[in-house]
Amino acid sequence: MIILAIVLLVLVVLFLFYWKFYFLRNPVREPPKDGIVSPADGKITDIFEYDNNIEFKKNIGKINIMTEDVAEQGYIIAIFMSPFDVHYQKAPIDGKVIGTSYSKGKFKLGIKIGKVIENENNEILIKNDELKVKVVQIAGFFARRINCYVKRGDNIKKGQTIGLINFGSHVILVLPKNVKILVKEGDKVVGGVTKIAEI
Repeated sequence: MIILAIVLLVLVVLFLFYWKFYFLRNPVREPPKDGIVSPADGKITDIFEYDNNIEFKKNIGKINIMTEDVAEQGYIIAIFMSPFDVHYQKAPIDGKVIGTSYSKGKFKLGIKIGKVIENENNEILIKNDELKVKVVQIAGFFARRINCYVKRGDNIKKGQTIGLINFGSHVILVLPKNVKILVKEGDKVVGGVTKIAEI
C-alpha cells in the first residue's frame, strides 16, 4: 500500500508539473508584419473551400453558420492541437473584435474536423479595413473548458493572446476567398508566427 501511495503521489506531482510548466506555457513570439498568421500551434488537418452550396456530410447547417458572417465564399482551415502543443490562441490579424459567440455541444474524439464539428465551441469574429476572419475554438474529447479573453469592441494586435483551450482540441480559421493560402494539409504551424495566407 505504501508503494502504491508513493507511485500515485509521484504521478500527481508529475502531472501538476506538466500542467503548470509545460501545458500552460505561453511563449512570447514576434509575428511577421505581413500576412495572416496561424491562430494556434498544431497540425493542419483540413483545408477546403466553401460557398453557399457547400456540402459537409450532415453538418451543412453548422458550416453555414460558421462561415456566413465572414464571406459568401472562402476557406476553412482546421488545426489540430495535441496535448504537447501550446494551447493558447493568437489573433491572426490586427483588427477589432466585432463579435463572439459561445455554443454548447458534444465532446467527440477525432483528429479530422468532420468528427468534431458539432463539439462545444466559441467563435471570435475579427475585422479590419481589408477583410474579416473568424477563429473558432473547438473543445475535444478531453478539452472541456474554453476560455475567450476578448470581447466585442476590443481592438487587438496580430499575435495577441485571445483564448485558451484545455488539452487536445481544434482551432478553425475561416478566411474570405480573396486571400492566397500559403499552407497545405499536414503542415505544422506555430500560433502567431506561421503565415497561413496573404492578401
